Amino acid sequence: MLIQQIAVIAVLLSVGAALVLRRVSPTVGITGALLVLFVVGVAESDTAFSGFSSEAPLTVAALYVVAGGVQQTGALASVVRQLAGDRAFGRVIVGSAAISAFVANTPVVAVLIQPVISWAKENRRPASHLLIPLSYATILGGMTTLIGTSTNLIGSSVVTSLGQTELGFFEPARFGLPVAVAGIVLALTLGSRVLPDRGDQSSDEDEAKRFMVACSVTPNGPLDGLTIEEASLRGVPGLFLVATQRSDTHEVIAPVGPSHHLQGGDTLSFAGGVEQVLELHNRPGLQFSERHQLDALDDGQHSWFEAIVGNGSSLVGQTLKQSDFRSRYQAAVVALHRSGRAVPGQLGDERLRIGDSLLVVADSGFAQRWRRRSDFVLIRRRSEPPPTASSKSALSLLILGAVVALSLLQITDVLRAAAIGSILTVVTGVLTPRQARNAVDLNVVVLIGAAIGLGQVVTEVGIADDLANLLATAFEPLGLWGIALGLTLATLLMTELVTNAAAVAITVPIAIAAAEASGGDPRAFALGTIAAASASFMSPIGYQTNTMVYGPGRYHFTDYLRLGIPITTAVLVIVPALMATAG
Repeated sequence: MLIQQIAVIAVLLSVGAALVLRRVSPTVGITGALLVLFVVGVAESDTAFSGFSSEAPLTVAALYVVAGGVQQTGALASVVRQLAGDRAFGRVIVGSAAISAFVANTPVVAVLIQPVISWAKENRRPASHLLIPLSYATILGGMTTLIGTSTNLIGSSVVTSLGQTELGFFEPARFGLPVAVAGIVLALTLGSRVLPDRGDQSSDEDEAKRFMVACSVTPNGPLDGLTIEEASLRGVPGLFLVATQRSDTHEVIAPVGPSHHLQGGDTLSFAGGVEQVLELHNRPGLQFSERHQLDALDDGQHSWFEAIVGNGSSLVGQTLKQSDFRSRYQAAVVALHRSGRAVPGQLGDERLRIGDSLLVVADSGFAQRWRRRSDFVLIRRRSEPPPTASSKSALSLLILGAVVALSLLQITDVLRAAAIGSILTVVTGVLTPRQARNAVDLNVVVLIGAAIGLGQVVTEVGIADDLANLLATAFEPLGLWGIALGLTLATLLMTELVTNAAAVAITVPIAIAAAEASGGDPRAFALGTIAAASASFMSPIGYQTNTMVYGPGRYHFTDYLRLGIPITTAVLVIVPALMATAG
């Protein structure tokens, strides 16, 4: 058993390091760890893959279909825009938190980003004071119900696998609601005080975002042989020539002087807003370096999209060439934005990072195909207004209400309620079968199954019991509160560094074992740990909604600490106290 424990700890540390360094996506890391433990014989198949036969992955998949119907019909957009239309920003925060208790918070934030930016401009307030509070509010709202976040569903499955009854619909609110109230109050009172002013945002963010784009000089074209000044490439409003690279010697010249002569095949790197970047597309003598990819898109119905790379994306750490982006997504990347920084070199050779904004040319179905996948946390068509509610919007909301009612009234369990809702979504025509399939984020479903299996392995080899006994011994002078504090701290750290799915799957067994060893309430300790696993407020990469507002708010990595530290402190005060005093 000791050898097995050492093997599990070694694998967990290795995967944890890879996730912290962003070498792999959470899905690849957690699933890879599980497979390694299975292959080397530490875990048997019934343990390693128990998560995939549990209810959590199936429930999440079914709920994705129901939520996809609400988003596809525009029902969600109409509701959240009514919130954003009010001059009281507090209404937006409270309303978005309430919606996120029943609908995935990612689409809520996606729909609200632009209205909040516009509201900020009209009221002469920095958007950077508002977007992090918006993200945090949706996270807090999701903590209050069983279906508000996948973390709660995973936690419920783990609790059930350890001999406890499954969580009730509003049972997570025992810990989630006090945390949510405290967090929302802190977001509203401290947000404008502690968050920096990152400058005004235009309605389409072009002033805020400077994309990097590489163009090549057409051989024997109108610019071949001209100087930079003669080619009128200097002093263009909103456009800056960062560097040039010779095609024959690969020499990079930066900065570029006005007397520099251009040669056919030279690569020019520009920085500019979206409109200026798009104008380069039609400039005589220049063509985007990814022209071969653009030419491959020959359906004649190209559109421009902005897509933000998410923390669960398999693109992270890969170059566009390595990912075979064009074939994989049926789209071509022509420009890249990275938190206001210039990106040197060829786009095709640049390794993508979490939060990168890609300016993409694709067919009109690009957003529909990838909007609900983890590859991108936000996809926005640059040239069209937001969707309006369709004739099916009321029906989609009715189906969502039925799922909530069936679960809340305990007429049936959450899985059957979600399954009924997903079937009705397709049968009534709210979504086509293809749209329903695309609504399910398989990366998240696989991650949930793998995380539950990993938690089972940690329990079976005895690590959970050993760590629980260690906590009980180390914090014995502080009593139950000390043990609860140690569990909360460990869970918060794991959530920020790894993933909330892995954090809840690994720490809930430890929490239940610690409660049994110290005389605490196992269910309360499990609920407290589940709440802590959702509390990702310290970085832009711990939760998808945090990543989504990173670019639009022009935030720096440390900006999340300014408001995240007070809210996380509230979690550290509230959760251990509730765990220790539960009867």
